[in-house]
Amino acid sequence: MNYIGELREGEVISEVYLCKNKVTATTKAGKTYYSLQLQDKTGILDGKVWELNNAIEHFESMQYIRVDGQVTSFNNALQLNIKRIRAAQEGEYDVSDYMPCTEKNVDDMYKELLGIIDSIKEEHLNKLLKKFFVEDESFIKAFKNHSAAKSIHHGFIGGLLEHTLSVAKLCIYIADNYPVIKRDLLVSAAIFHDIGKINEISNFPENDYTDEGQLIGHIVMGAMMVDEKIRDIEGFPVVLANELKHCILAHHGELEFGSPKKPALIEALALAHADNLDAKMQTFTELINANSGKKEWLGYNKMFESNVRLTDTL
Repeated sequence: MNYIGELREGEVISEVYLCKNKVTATTKAGKTYYSLQLQDKTGILDGKVWELNNAIEHFESMQYIRVDGQVTSFNNALQLNIKRIRAAQEGEYDVSDYMPCTEKNVDDMYKELLGIIDSIKEEHLNKLLKKFFVEDESFIKAFKNHSAAKSIHHGFIGGLLEHTLSVAKLCIYIADNYPVIKRDLLVSAAIFHDIGKINEISNFPENDYTDEGQLIGHIVMGAMMVDEKIRDIEGFPVVLANELKHCILAHHGELEFGSPKKPALIEALALAHADNLDAKMQTFTELINANSGKKEWLGYNKMFESNVRLTDTL
């Protein structure tokens, strides 16, 4: 299979991809064309159909389609100039080739996360964590298989678990180096910080924002989920509950980044930085993997607000 992550400029291909999105648009000259998002497990590729003729058969978003075209480059990103499209037939594709997945073992990661939960000594936080991650089977299934984002970072099956575990481990490191931090509060907040994403973003192959996600967002949704379970734990300290929810609500750090609150606790500040660090390191890692072997500058990256380049290894 011609995987998207392995395509090179100039290649002529005939391959089946998932059409994640189809948009009908017009050029400045008034000519109609299609703009597509094509997906396989290695990534997403923009596709353009400039000539709408008999070679372009009917298809819709979320269909598997066979496309014939040439790989080109535009604004330092690859795209596919498509000449022919038809709906793919059963047997022409294997669904597992089109769902991006974590390269790590999901069960091993979850076991490690449970070990961290067991290390939480504060009884109310420990009980709250276990209500989600030990007792709620439907939540566990969704959490283990969900992505952490639509496209920015960890946008693959198992991505939410991988990101959460990474942030929790960063927070353990921070707490160990700054004794003033309440370790159990920070680590619990790290494990909870993105749980709202299981309802904010739909499952694969869509992996897109739900109506609830668009209207409310994962930050508030996660705080609501935690608040609901807290009500089932007798004697849960009110101050601790508010501190935990504040950490979740402030974990994007800035109002302009979607946080309803800016960090007012040292634990909230630490979580915001740990979350931001893991997101950016994963984004750069995915950028490196997508440009393996290149040494030239890769162009401007919006997340880093900089023109970026791969390290020149000797």
